[in-house]
Amino acid sequence: MKFYNLLIKYRFWLSIIAIVGGILLEVTGVSGFWPVFPLYFVGLIGLASHFFIGPMRLIQEPMEAGNIEEVERIMNSIWYPNLLYKPVRSTYYTIKGNMAMMKQDFDGAEKFLKQSNELGSPMPEAEGANKLQLGMMAMQKGDLKQGESYIRAALRLGISDKESLAVAYLSMTQIFMNKRQFKAAKDFFRKAKDCKPKTQQVIDQIKDIEKYISRMPG
Repeated sequence: MKFYNLLIKYRFWLSIIAIVGGILLEVTGVSGFWPVFPLYFVGLIGLASHFFIGPMRLIQEPMEAGNIEEVERIMNSIWYPNLLYKPVRSTYYTIKGNMAMMKQDFDGAEKFLKQSNELGSPMPEAEGANKLQLGMMAMQKGDLKQGESYIRAALRLGISDKESLAVAYLSMTQIFMNKRQFKAAKDFFRKAKDCKPKTQQVIDQIKDIEKYISRMPG
């Protein structure tokens, strides 16, 4: 695994060395084209994978370790993201969006997440999480209609973890409370509680809503 990660890390320069080495061997007359063809082939495959797949595999370890600076360094090494294979490009923009959110750059986060959303994801759960984030940002801006549209789409696609699912249901609860559709608000609130979230922030939000929702008709 470490060897493979090193290969990915230095793939671009190793590919250049292979191609340049093949050219030098051929030009100096040390070897003909066909004997050095494997060097050209390996070099071209390496360059193609560098630009079309990128170093996304290297991100997993620093992300799990919480090393955001290393994740950012790897992301910045992708020079031409538009060349990335479509599912890889979608993941690239999702990670860029999440990193922008961590920096409180909500405009940047929205831009990147929308780019990822337009590309789609090979995993419905990842696309659902993306749409949930877009919905939350729309709500922060006061655009409840757009927020509802995104969150409904997220619920249709599926949200894998219970904490995020609870957040989605609580957001729908707030939307329907605002619309004074109290029966629907109570239904979504019940679903949020059924998720049994453990994150303190989500638990506090449930307690806050519970103070008001029990007094509502419906």
